[in-house]
Amino acid sequence: MEHTYQYAWVIPLLPLPVIMSMGFGLFLIPTATKNLRRIWAFPSVLLLSIAMVFSVYLSIQQINGNSTYQYLWSWTINNDFSLEFGYLIDPLTSIMLILITTVGILVLIYSDDYMSHDEGYLRFFIYISFFTTSMLGLVTSSNLIQIYFFWELVGMCSYLLIGFWFTRPIAASACQKAFVTNRVGDFGLLLGILGFFWITGSLEFRDLFKIANNWIPNNGINSLLTTLCAFLLFLGAVAKSAQFPLHVWLPDAMEGPTPISALIHAATMVAAGIFLLARLLPLFISLPLIMNFISLVGTITLFLGATLALAQTDIKRSLAYSTMSQLGYMMLALGIGSYQAALFHLITHAYSKALLFLGSGSIIHSMEPLVGYSPDKSQNMVLMGGLRKYVPITRITFLWGTLSLCGIPPLACFWSKDEILSNSWLYSPIFGIIASFTAGLTAFYMFRIYLLTFDGDLRVHFKNYSSTKEGSLYSISLWGKSLSKGINRDFVLSTTKSGVSFFSQNISKISVNTRNRIRFFSSPLGVKNTFVYPHETGNTMLFPLLILLLFTLFIGFIGIHFDNGVMDNEISELTILSKWLTPSINSFQESYPINSYEFITNAIYSVSLAFFGLFIAYIFYGSAYSFFQNLNFKNFLIKGNPQKTLFGQVKKTIYNWSYNRGYIDIFYTRIFILGIRRLAELMHFFDKGVIDGITNGVGLAGFCIGEEIKYVGGGRISSYLFFFLCYVSLFLFFFP
Repeated sequence: MEHTYQYAWVIPLLPLPVIMSMGFGLFLIPTATKNLRRIWAFPSVLLLSIAMVFSVYLSIQQINGNSTYQYLWSWTINNDFSLEFGYLIDPLTSIMLILITTVGILVLIYSDDYMSHDEGYLRFFIYISFFTTSMLGLVTSSNLIQIYFFWELVGMCSYLLIGFWFTRPIAASACQKAFVTNRVGDFGLLLGILGFFWITGSLEFRDLFKIANNWIPNNGINSLLTTLCAFLLFLGAVAKSAQFPLHVWLPDAMEGPTPISALIHAATMVAAGIFLLARLLPLFISLPLIMNFISLVGTITLFLGATLALAQTDIKRSLAYSTMSQLGYMMLALGIGSYQAALFHLITHAYSKALLFLGSGSIIHSMEPLVGYSPDKSQNMVLMGGLRKYVPITRITFLWGTLSLCGIPPLACFWSKDEILSNSWLYSPIFGIIASFTAGLTAFYMFRIYLLTFDGDLRVHFKNYSSTKEGSLYSISLWGKSLSKGINRDFVLSTTKSGVSFFSQNISKISVNTRNRIRFFSSPLGVKNTFVYPHETGNTMLFPLLILLLFTLFIGFIGIHFDNGVMDNEISELTILSKWLTPSINSFQESYPINSYEFITNAIYSVSLAFFGLFIAYIFYGSAYSFFQNLNFKNFLIKGNPQKTLFGQVKKTIYNWSYNRGYIDIFYTRIFILGIRRLAELMHFFDKGVIDGITNGVGLAGFCIGEEIKYVGGGRISSYLFFFLCYVSLFLFFFP
């Protein structure tokens, strides 16, 4: 079996041949390569599928009890210094390999249709394939310097993908924001790596874990220095996994294509920080101060992400804040030592969130012909509503993904989130309260997204529709260009004067229903088709949604406790996942024993919170709003002017906090961006006025003195005698 592990290095390299072929094709024969661009999707999917099969096979070997395998070869040897590169195959690596390859394949299939009309189709596939290669290389890395190398490649690819539509100023700004914010964390990561290299003289994981097992408990090393270096390593994970306060790049990263949002913000890039902490947890767990700090940051992040998602109108941005909150749950679990729960939630959340992001792409795809190819309109949930009639398959998949993220059994995220909640209560009641309250908020804002998108009636309609020409959507680019010139469309949102309320649905029904608006267009093969806008997406985009739906329905069962011969009412700690992770968790997994009564009690408690959040969202955003309005439910809560009551003020405060992103971006803009600019202007003034002023002043003074002196040396003796008498007179005047 060791012979099989020797070829595991092939997994990260499998996507490279297609990347190089497309790159050389665009460079040498660009016209032919672009004409055959749709053909390149097949080898990309095929090679990544081979990597997936190999990863699954390695994971099966891990479950069957094979030990960790590491292969190294020397890259640089100089006296006592040796830098080795290699790969490490263990349960953590196998989990990440399966996540990256499965989600990557589905995203590639989805992207073939989603990006088919885009001018940068080939460039997109080059970027996304190279991003997948970088992630596969990162999770198989055997030491810190190798992780840092692939860590930076992942950051570079994310910069290119987020700014894929760089002609849009907002997309160009978003990729720069993501790049700069991650540089802060990456700089800390580099300093932490160099610090541990200075301490141990090695970059291998085994030497770092030797510190944790021997030196730190025996006071053989400066604990303050070790804690500082560990904090710097954690800083890299904070930026990459969008933890507070370096989370500000994640919502703006939604300016990239939707498949990128599914890949980066579900199972890959944002999971890199969680992977790094899980890989180094034997080191962190020997430093209680760092563990407490990790759990604190995770708790703040999960609560902050949930509150900022409450009032967002952009469907992808709402899902981005949801991702931020769920990553906070994983960080909290790692901080309290619940290694298995963190990785379990990483798995379940990856598939559920990928389903939701790809579902949002299907929604955007159906809305773009109505509102135009503008993210401000096609992603705005205020302009949606009633889509259940037009996109039934997308609605069903999106609903199941929403319920999973809300924690409704027996869907995937229920099992992992319930485990994190119970462990949080056992570790600290404060963490348990915040995590439980956030679980209710998660159900509220996720069901809010579903109701605003699919419930009610379509809230956008044609004010003027005049078209005598048949347009073609095949030639339309998604770079922000408008639809066919023959179509004159002016869309109106029917709302009240006060707009869309945060806790209510003050949206009047549309005066003209668009379900009867028929739009003819020519397919790529010249066959005329008839669609009703909005309309369901094609089979190529629906297939990944259905596969991810199966994962969402059944992947949670790998964490269900099963009988292991334990009598009475105790539940064995053994699960499929724990058996899978046994080689990795034996030394540092925190034990939280449970029994059947505790499990059922915790499940009832967490599910009750989820249903309460669903119920509140249904009251304020669903069809039940009119029923409670007829019962004077609003008047029961609010007496007099709602804007002057305590409830109205609290509602307004929460809305402003959420809609303005907690004012964190404004704070960063005023303190860091404007502050740095003002400091630069001050330094520029000091440089020009003082430094250059002194230099120029000395030169000017020499020039003036020289000009005056040249008139003194005129060659006349009378002039010399006159100046001599003047100098003598001044001398006698001051020194009589």
